[in-house]
Amino acid sequence: MSLFPYYEKLSVQKHLNLMSFANIPAARSHELLDLLSPTSRWHPKRALLLFTALLASGFSAWGGPPTPTPAPAKTVVMEKKPEPNPLCFDGGKICLDINERLRFEARNNTFDFDSAHNALTDDIFVLNRFRIGLAIKPNDWLKFYVQGQDAQEWFSDRPDIPKALGAEGDDNFDLRQAYIQLGPKSFNLTLGRQLLAYGDERLVGPGDWNNFSNFWDAARVQFVQPKFSIDVFAASIVNIYRDSIDLSDLFNGSEMHRDQVFSGIYATTPALGFQTTDFYVFLLDQEVPNPTAPAITSPATFKGLTGKRTDFATFGTRVKGDPKKLHGWEYEGEFAFQTGQVADLDLTAFAAHVGAGYNFPAPWKPRLWVEYNFATGDDNPTDTDIETFQNLFPSNHPKYGFMDLFSWQNIHDLELSLKAKPCKQVGLETDFHSFWLANTNDAWYRSNGVTKVRPITPGADSHVGNEIDLLVTYQPVKFLNIWAGYSHFFAGGYVKDTGPGDDADFGYFQATISF
Repeated sequence: MSLFPYYEKLSVQKHLNLMSFANIPAARSHELLDLLSPTSRWHPKRALLLFTALLASGFSAWGGPPTPTPAPAKTVVMEKKPEPNPLCFDGGKICLDINERLRFEARNNTFDFDSAHNALTDDIFVLNRFRIGLAIKPNDWLKFYVQGQDAQEWFSDRPDIPKALGAEGDDNFDLRQAYIQLGPKSFNLTLGRQLLAYGDERLVGPGDWNNFSNFWDAARVQFVQPKFSIDVFAASIVNIYRDSIDLSDLFNGSEMHRDQVFSGIYATTPALGFQTTDFYVFLLDQEVPNPTAPAITSPATFKGLTGKRTDFATFGTRVKGDPKKLHGWEYEGEFAFQTGQVADLDLTAFAAHVGAGYNFPAPWKPRLWVEYNFATGDDNPTDTDIETFQNLFPSNHPKYGFMDLFSWQNIHDLELSLKAKPCKQVGLETDFHSFWLANTNDAWYRSNGVTKVRPITPGADSHVGNEIDLLVTYQPVKFLNIWAGYSHFFAGGYVKDTGPGDDADFGYFQATISF
């Protein structure tokens, strides 16, 4: 006969004595002990008795004085060492990084919303992207980094030319990043080709869902302190070309002497403890509109008229609550105002994002979230003013739906989102969006902020439609991420008033390997 039940029973008796139950009637105490006996029958009443006793362990005994609780023994926490990077050498002074992403996409009606016509964009294709980088950091104040990228679109009917008919296109192996960083983490200067990402990337970000993403030739100074940080930068976005070197306007990459310069100051502080607060100013100056190279987002920018100058400022602030310090609650907001000129038109525009949610302390860690997004649109396309908010260089996917049908321009977007994690490796997400145009005298803009989905139709129904997104993520090991998703767009009155009004579908499967 095993001695384990005896020691288990003895341990429980000792635990009950420590929990201030000296005055519990003897019969009750024996019930608790008998409950754990291997020969005893499980009974709901006995289970309730044991649960009540354990729940009351922090309170005084029934009608009796509390028994002092002995001081707990010190717990020695063993610090977990970080996993070594197998691609780092010489004590971490030389490191390689590799990223390979393969995505299968199936799209139907996502461009023309016309089931009667089989467009080139109604297609099934594969996107492949490979990146390899090398970092050399001889000491704490000096770092060199270079990264190459190859992006390809396979098996599509549309031309594999970047941005043609919404194509990701081909961009043969090219230079994505190449910079030198001087100075420690607290104060440093980064010079060269690099990424810019600020806040939630609603205005500035790499847009990494896109196969080639955004990157800049830039100079950036960072000042980082425990209670605040400040970035100051001047940059020129790099233009993607299929069969030639990717160049920014710094090297006349647009081939029209557009001379676009994007600069700004971004400050952030966690001084409130429960909230991160950001303030920023972005400036964009451009000499010549260019219809062939990425620029800013207004249609007026792409008329290709020489002598039309663009020069405007974006003033904004962003707040984000920390759910770990707000008992599961969280919130965020971002507000931006723009003034200046776009292609010689006087610009006055505004955008807002607000959201709030709750993280439930329950299995699967459910998170319920609701948000609203707004951006002004132009009220008269024939006058000398423009009120279309300029979305700059954002990471719009999936902020306004996974189908990438909208940008932060001329929009009302109401979203409800639910996320859960059945286990550490698996994530589930479902989002619902309802979209309206802020002004039907302006266009409906896709996520790139440039392409107009339909001609401007004043007087049309402003409700564009609803979108539902489903996503499953799976990370079986640290270096592998798998995504599978499906989205459906329910066409609204605006779509039907301005042309074919059929629903649209988007499905995808993506695998990413990162070292």
